[in-house]
Amino acid sequence: MIRPVSLSLVILATAAAVQAQPAKPVCAALDVRIAQSPAHLEGRILNEALFEAAALNCPEIASRLLEMGASVEARNRFGGTPLNVAAARGAREIVASLLDHGAVLDHANLGGTTPLLAAVQASRRRMVTDLIAAGANVNVANREGITPVMAAAFEGDSRMLGALLEAGGDPDVQDRHGKGALVYAAGRAFPAIVGQLLAAGADADQVWGFDLTALMWAAGHANDAPAADGIEVARQLLDAGALLYRQDDRGRTALMIAAERGHLMMVDYLLQAGANPGLQDKTGARAADLAANDQIRALLQP
Repeated sequence: MIRPVSLSLVILATAAAVQAQPAKPVCAALDVRIAQSPAHLEGRILNEALFEAAALNCPEIASRLLEMGASVEARNRFGGTPLNVAAARGAREIVASLLDHGAVLDHANLGGTTPLLAAVQASRRRMVTDLIAAGANVNVANREGITPVMAAAFEGDSRMLGALLEAGGDPDVQDRHGKGALVYAAGRAFPAIVGQLLAAGADADQVWGFDLTALMWAAGHANDAPAADGIEVARQLLDAGALLYRQDDRGRTALMIAAERGHLMMVDYLLQAGANPGLQDKTGARAADLAANDQIRALLQP
């Protein structure tokens, strides 16, 4: 288990060794607008300025606003706090300051997104590492059931996924649509991600929403994925115990799905792996009947 540490020690100590740079133009402009506000700056104006400083990654301004009374508990129209905004921006120094001022590490906005999930979805690798080190809960799902592990798998980011799994991320949890991290990775044909999830204990033959398996998702992988990657994912899943004969709620097998999607190389691979082209779906159709083109249809003929 990773022990929470102060982000000030992780971030600000290294930042102190970096030579000061001129203020970014956007930060300078924000500073001018703040200076032109009423001298007795009201709380609401302070909080709005803090959100903007977080969004623009202006750490000096954010620190000054916090000292002036800006609230770490302020909410924007999405129900997020400055920490949610700063995490998505990858504003590491600001996140450190906010946490040191008592910001809630796992605050979820109206959509259920925590700072950690926001950082994962924005591909902020260092921010993800910082939040995990600070003790963020890696298994909090948003209202759609998406967890940080699922988001990292969908993005195909093995480094983020590795950090989340090491911190206790669950590889088998399902979202509201009956999909999980393994399904997302298989459907996008990410061999490295599938390998990580299987190594973490993900069930290669788990049945997900609509009775689909990860092998079925790999068989019908995204069209922009290299065919070789889709086949490698299928191989990994079969080696880990996935079953070729499983059928979804329509009665479709991985072979039928690959044929219908027009994935010639996948059809050939699954046939060589032992897939049965004679199985029928609930309408009585076989893989050859569903084939997207004559080349696949010929491959499936007895």
